[in-house]
Amino acid sequence: MRFDISTSKNPPSCKADSFGTPLGLHAIGDKIGADAELGTIFKGRVPQGNYHDYSAEALAASGNLITTRILRLKGLQDGLNTGDGCDSYERYIYIHGTNHEERIGGPFSGGCIELLNQDIITLFNHLHSDDLVWITQN
Repeated sequence: MRFDISTSKNPPSCKADSFGTPLGLHAIGDKIGADAELGTIFKGRVPQGNYHDYSAEALAASGNLITTRILRLKGLQDGLNTGDGCDSYERYIYIHGTNHEERIGGPFSGGCIELLNQDIITLFNHLHSDDLVWITQN
């Protein structure tokens, strides 16, 4: 499988508060939203409704949303992406859908990896908890 993605608009970084996409070996920590409808908005990993129900103005004002499915990543490399000051899980780094699908393919996120909503469903259904994810700089 191959998907177009968006990563951080900031340089890659494993440091807390950098808003950079972390590098290195990760595992799928949590799978959230298995039964959610396409376009479901998540806040704090809790469904909030569907973005198709929101006006264009409300979506623009809300910025980039976490939609459809969440794969929460846990770092596996001590001192790089797990541990004090660099923990991907504690930073809430996800692979998720977005309400700004037109921006997929370019840098846009605050550190997460974003996919088209249909693509995150496909990936979500293919992966299991603890499956490995390698994030590298291209």
